[in-house]
Amino acid sequence: MHVVASDLDGTLLTPEHSLSPYTKQVLQALRKKGIHFVFATGRHHIDVAQMRENMEIDAFMITANGARVHDSEGNLIFSQSIEPSLVSEVAKMSMNDPLVYTHLYRGDHWLINKEDSYSLEFYRETNFTYQLFNPLNFDTSDVAKIYFTTTDNALYPHLVQLKNRLDAKFGGRLSVAFSTLNCLEVMAENVSKGSALKKVVEKLGYSLKNSIAFGDGMNDYEMLKVAGKGCIMQNGSSELKALLPELEVIGSNAQDAVTHYLSNIFL
Repeated sequence: MHVVASDLDGTLLTPEHSLSPYTKQVLQALRKKGIHFVFATGRHHIDVAQMRENMEIDAFMITANGARVHDSEGNLIFSQSIEPSLVSEVAKMSMNDPLVYTHLYRGDHWLINKEDSYSLEFYRETNFTYQLFNPLNFDTSDVAKIYFTTTDNALYPHLVQLKNRLDAKFGGRLSVAFSTLNCLEVMAENVSKGSALKKVVEKLGYSLKNSIAFGDGMNDYEMLKVAGKGCIMQNGSSELKALLPELEVIGSNAQDAVTHYLSNIFL
């Protein structure tokens, strides 16, 4: 295996959404051995770049679930935005719903339709923060993803109804996936961490069979399916485990299971 790809929240990061000192140490040791590391996340590239700097490793970054890919130097090597006319329609889907927050990643910015202290909990490692936007009147160009969140997993059925409405209205013109029970993510059609990983391994001169991937959510499904070896977190989605029963289930993110697993294989 020459390429290691890992999701962040629920996978590589602790339950407090930070990187443990042990994780940092193992990833630096892997790079010294010539193993390429890839962050593969729904997060924004500015946020992940800050994390990468904190860890002092050069790593490729698949962000916004594959809508943006940056190389280890920080250069953008792939980008696929949502069609601007669709952005406008999707942004309005839940704007009057008091239980749902509408977020956009547009260019270098994170936009949200109302104040949301809950979401800021995820950004303790970095200085990345949101700005407010009006879903009825904003620039719809350069949008990597739109996502909808609630502050409580118990509202999952509410987001499932929204997903059904999105699927019915837009069919195959968008990629729609849950990253967690309280986060529903929307990207351009055919965008996934799996298609992005294929681009990264080819750019590095390898094939997908030379890769190992780790994830916990339905937005990791394509990546885990195409990697040479895919591993699902113990704390991962039950739907993901049911769809990929042949994959190994490892420990939880609270136990630094990804880096212990990598340490056993490579170090």
